[in-house]
Amino acid sequence: MFAVIFRAEIKQLDEQYSETAKRLRELAMTKYDCIDFIAVTEGNQEIAVSYWKSEEDIKRWQKNSEHLQAQKMGKEKWYQSYQVQIAELK
Repeated sequence: MFAVIFRAEIKQLDEQYSETAKRLRELAMTKYDCIDFIAVTEGNQEIAVSYWKSEEDIKRWQKNSEHLQAQKMGKEKWYQSYQVQIAELK
């Protein structure tokens, strides 16, 4: 099993962000075999951890066109900065 850890410094979140996050979470879980997805925001910090069966599932998810568009919006509008880490869990 793998965990994807997303950490961000928030610039500005809006309704479009909320709708996009909800849609992408559903898509990851139903189409890309994401096992679980947990996100927390505190102050201007956000952390999200998602769990995946395989690294191949993560790679397929990374190439999804909606996910790529959301990443673009994140860079341009929603986040000041962010980082992504992938860890294999045993």
